[in-house]
Amino acid sequence: MKFYKYQGAGNDFVVIDDRDKSFPVSQELIALMCHRRFGIGADGLMLLQNDEQYDFRMVYFNSDGTEGSMCGNGGRCLVRFAHDIGVIGNTTTFIAIDGEHEASVNPDTISLKMIDVAGVEQTVKYDFMNTGSPHYVEFVENLAHFDVYTTGKNIRYGEPFVSKGGTNVNFVEVIGQNALSVRTYERGVEDETYACGTGVTACALSANLRLGFEKFVDVKVLGGDLRIEFSKKADNTFENIYLIGPAVQVFIGEWRN
Repeated sequence: MKFYKYQGAGNDFVVIDDRDKSFPVSQELIALMCHRRFGIGADGLMLLQNDEQYDFRMVYFNSDGTEGSMCGNGGRCLVRFAHDIGVIGNTTTFIAIDGEHEASVNPDTISLKMIDVAGVEQTVKYDFMNTGSPHYVEFVENLAHFDVYTTGKNIRYGEPFVSKGGTNVNFVEVIGQNALSVRTYERGVEDETYACGTGVTACALSANLRLGFEKFVDVKVLGGDLRIEFSKKADNTFENIYLIGPAVQVFIGEWRN
């Protein structure tokens, strides 16, 4: 089985061209392929499939083999892959689990339009919203030395979130005007990842609501730099949200069971 490895700001993925629907989907196989000791190693696995109404369909699986919610950096990597193999040109419209997405391809970056966001739940300590996946956002100090794994795991498996299927957990520090540093504990990976696209999107919108950051936010993650652009409506809902950053092919290989 031919596979491709892509990464976007350190968020890495196994990518399969599944336009012929031949990939043998199983949780055990996907978890093994994503395993960093016994497999290829990845934060998730994606299938590129045909769709009658769109350029392609994105099917995303977490590294534990379960089918996941929307993955922003995964979406950007799959757009780059579709462009690399000639499925799309420099613009595309595709379908994912959270609905329709548009994207544009540039030499150094992929710009991916995210879903509109409404219904942000705000408390004194954190914001909670769905940007294609559920995200908890908390502003902290000294993020470089923060225990993201332990604190994030406790929140992900604690109430009120665990009874709703859990949440991704983001810790944020302001590093400048319209600039954030973000670290994320990802549900499904069950660990800190180098980047999370839907997560930095949530953090940027939270920074607008709490700090007044407008139009764009630059975000530094462990794996590099991302930018979020957005528009806010009068009712504090968000539209025209774009996740912008690098997405590159790492290598191509062959999987043999």
